[in-house]
Amino acid sequence: MLPNLSVVEYLTLAGVPRFSVARLQAALSKCSVEQLFATDANQLAAWQFTPPQISALQQPKQARIEQALAWLEQDDCHLLGCFDPRYPECLRNIQRPPLVLFVRGNPALLDKPQLAIVGSRHASVSGLNHAKRFAQQLAEQSVTITSGMALGIDAAAHKGALLARADATIAVVATGLDRVYPKRHQALAHQISEQGAIVSEFWPGTAAKANHFPRRNRIISGLSLATLVVQAGLPSGSLLTANYAAEQGRDVFAMPGSIDDPLHAGCHHLIQQGAKLVTCPVDIIEELGDFVGQTALPLHAVEQNMQEQDLPYRQLLDNVAYETTTIDDLVLSTQQPVDAVLAQLTELEILGVVAVVPGGYVKLRRN
Repeated sequence: MLPNLSVVEYLTLAGVPRFSVARLQAALSKCSVEQLFATDANQLAAWQFTPPQISALQQPKQARIEQALAWLEQDDCHLLGCFDPRYPECLRNIQRPPLVLFVRGNPALLDKPQLAIVGSRHASVSGLNHAKRFAQQLAEQSVTITSGMALGIDAAAHKGALLARADATIAVVATGLDRVYPKRHQALAHQISEQGAIVSEFWPGTAAKANHFPRRNRIISGLSLATLVVQAGLPSGSLLTANYAAEQGRDVFAMPGSIDDPLHAGCHHLIQQGAKLVTCPVDIIEELGDFVGQTALPLHAVEQNMQEQDLPYRQLLDNVAYETTTIDDLVLSTQQPVDAVLAQLTELEILGVVAVVPGGYVKLRRN
């Protein structure tokens, strides 16, 4: 039977430096929770507690605990301790699970089958579209999409999932949940907390720091059955998330791209290391089908061809690539005046077939 700890006891233990779930379990094999807090310093030292740990256990930072308790008084704010029945089982099974999780939103969502979608903060238009499309179609198949609410691929994945259903996404962040990082994601954070869940192991009031992001990444992968990397350079935090997933015994998927594009170098590296190459959501559902109750996506939900015969300006469209195509190249290949090419591109952009990117245009895949 799991020990029953109060919120204050969990917060006190969470304030002990470098104190893991394994260390807590070892201590509780020797005494009860009540006895642990009443044990003298000599006995704690005999149990391999360090002086800073003993000090934190016997003289907890009351101001920080009171701040956390005040935050928890809000209706949508929760604390999940490592022995709490609501603590996600998938995360509990990693090598060093967080002792506590702060949650804003629906904590029950954390035990749903999840796929992590991560990638570059400086993603291309096609990368953002892929992340959004995969997230939406997988969320339609009852997969919960988990990411880090960062700029670029993370945000696109969250937004795509929210297009499918209200409770389709979880954000794991590297700050306290009374803060939003990056600040421009205030609206997105509000929507995720209202419809899904935002998760952190960091106390309310904690600002973003560089060393927090690797800790966040291990939770993203730890909550998830598998991790999909859409775009990533070398090196990148997305590769760190993928490495955590592999160490945790979870599947890793990677999306290929141009060999000339440094944004895909990380994905190609993962594929060389054994990650599964994916080109459509079916590739992922085939691996996760037993967990999500599906064996395959309906064909029409996976890929609807562009049906270019129904679109105008076929000659021009045939010359717009999925990578950046310059105006000069289009003028040369179509043998049309610049004004005519620009007018046609504007109409195709309105139809959602092409998009403006730095340096030119790219063709978009239509759903």
